[in-house]
Amino acid sequence: AIEFSEQAMVIAREIGDRHGEGASLGKLGNAYAALGDARRAIEFYEQAMVIAREIGDRRSEGNHLSNLGLAYSDLGDASHAIEFYEQAMAIAREIGDRRGESNRLANLANAYAILGDASRAIEFYEQALVVTREISDAYSEIWILGNMGNIFRKLKKYQKALRYFELATEIANKKKIKAPFVNYISDLRNTLA
Repeated sequence: AIEFSEQAMVIAREIGDRHGEGASLGKLGNAYAALGDARRAIEFYEQAMVIAREIGDRRSEGNHLSNLGLAYSDLGDASHAIEFYEQAMAIAREIGDRRGESNRLANLANAYAILGDASRAIEFYEQALVVTREISDAYSEIWILGNMGNIFRKLKKYQKALRYFELATEIANKKKIKAPFVNYISDLRNTLA
């Protein structure tokens, strides 16, 4: 992926295709992120973001900002990640990208959960849940519900945790998606028994 993205970037630069160049830089960032090299990924995302801003491509700018947030989160810098997620969310709302907005809200929630701020995490998960339901994104809804269950489980609010895991599992079963929280449900039922 890196080899082909580099070739595509060279060609895009040769022909003056700024959008293609930015896309190639973003793909290079994704490739390095997949390899676990968050610092190198950040370099490419930053370059891609500069180009997106120069050409006025707000959707790509938001995606690169979100990817920067993910990279900083991978580095253990949740506070820095939050800054990028907030910028990305503002763009998603500005351009009416509801799926992007949902993803950014969930990313913000994840970052606050990492920081140990359960109330802020829940607040953002709830906002993300509203959007995922409006756009009928069952897969994201399942994961958001599961993440909320995990927060309540860590807070030892087992009844609430169980409710979220059961709801996530119910939706997964209806959509014929493998239910990822079945073990948590049985554990919580045993805890509550």
